[in-house]
Amino acid sequence: MATALHPLSVYEPDTVPSAAPYRFAVVVSEWNTAITNALAQGCVDTLTKHGAETIKVFHVPGSFELSSAAGQLAARKAFDAIICLGCVIQGETRHFDFICEAVANGLTQVGIQYRLPVIFGVLTTQNQAQAEARSGGALGNKGVEAAVTAIKMAAFFEKA
Repeated sequence: MATALHPLSVYEPDTVPSAAPYRFAVVVSEWNTAITNALAQGCVDTLTKHGAETIKVFHVPGSFELSSAAGQLAARKAFDAIICLGCVIQGETRHFDFICEAVANGLTQVGIQYRLPVIFGVLTTQNQAQAEARSGGALGNKGVEAAVTAIKMAAFFEKA
């Protein structure tokens, strides 16, 4: 979680295992493309920085579709972690609440069903400025955080 004292992109690189042995799927929502592309770039750069050699990027229309895409990819058994990146910005209706809850629950269920790390890298912000701050702005990049989480969880699942 980003705060003024702890941006999303700040972590101790020495605490992150090598990503070289793991295969990563990155699923990116096309809704709010400027934000989600920045998240994807931060994610892929971080995976690469830590030695990942197998990174496949997939695009889906919106954040709601992240869960079904993650389920499809998990069923392939071709990845050690699936990172889902999206951005849902609060509007005037309850649509925001329904989408955020559905995506969070859906990704959780995919991870449990397939016993696979499925990483929630979805920004759920009140406005565009908050999204920009968390996708490479003043509060770092949630894509970096999602990549680090995926590497650590892939290593955990390997050892558990």
